[in-house]
Amino acid sequence: MASPKHFLTLLDFSPAELSALLLRAIDMKRAHRANEDQRAFGGKVLGMIFEKSSTRTRVSFEAGMVQLGGHAMFLSPNDTQLGRGEPVEDSARVISSMVDIVMIRTFGHDIIKRFAANSSVPVINALTDDYHPCQLLADMQTWLEQRGPMAGKRVAWIGDGNNMCHSYINAARQFDFQLVISCPKGFEPKAELLAENRDRVHIERDPMVAAAGTDLVVTDVWASMGQEEEQRERMQHFANYQVNEALMARANSDALYMHCLPAHRGEEISHELMDADDTVIWEEAENRLHAQKALIEALLHASS
Repeated sequence: MASPKHFLTLLDFSPAELSALLLRAIDMKRAHRANEDQRAFGGKVLGMIFEKSSTRTRVSFEAGMVQLGGHAMFLSPNDTQLGRGEPVEDSARVISSMVDIVMIRTFGHDIIKRFAANSSVPVINALTDDYHPCQLLADMQTWLEQRGPMAGKRVAWIGDGNNMCHSYINAARQFDFQLVISCPKGFEPKAELLAENRDRVHIERDPMVAAAGTDLVVTDVWASMGQEEEQRERMQHFANYQVNEALMARANSDALYMHCLPAHRGEEISHELMDADDTVIWEEAENRLHAQKALIEALLHASS
């Protein structure tokens, strides 16, 4: 039996496959709003393994699987043996024998890699400490809907060199855009990722300089889940890294700004931008639903 296709990072799909996926997501969004029947996967089961809690991830995957005609099974840390004595490899063999596709939101990226290596069904990375590729699908879909192809554009990442930043580095490679990362010293993304993509990614410490002439500005919380004890110290380091009207004034006149949410209003992004009439942040959030439905469809078709 051939190994199933997984989605652990954006690099698991070719640029052509990613472009096709976004077009399919846009079409599925249109169909959903037109109340068209999308129940093509009756009887299929999505196992949703959550070691990290989330609002958008659970709602989007669960609603999406139901809209596709299947069932989504929510598994919290209290509902599985994953990480409580049973090896990840054993859990993968058992769970994947009973469901058709698995989504995991966990901590170490090695956990999802080990799970996928022993799974007989497709595995989706719904967030690890290193990557958040599903959010990038939603972000790239939002850009495509609003402005067209990303190729040749300039993007500024303002803030922590976290899992979202890592996925934006991968996106720069897969969608062919330039990425400038603005972060304080000591909060850089992984050095190997920077080295591998130095032809299109670089660091600029001054956020105002980083934002100049950009088409898209992106940010995230300064302290991610699991870093709450560092919140006060991080606020001091990141005090000058807020995405606000002054910073956006340095970007191109038609530039967009995005945030994966939840946002700490008044910290990494201003209240004014969050509440602006022309913000695409809420569309970006909704697109998690449509992009993930297209992803589920592609993976189930590939494994059939």
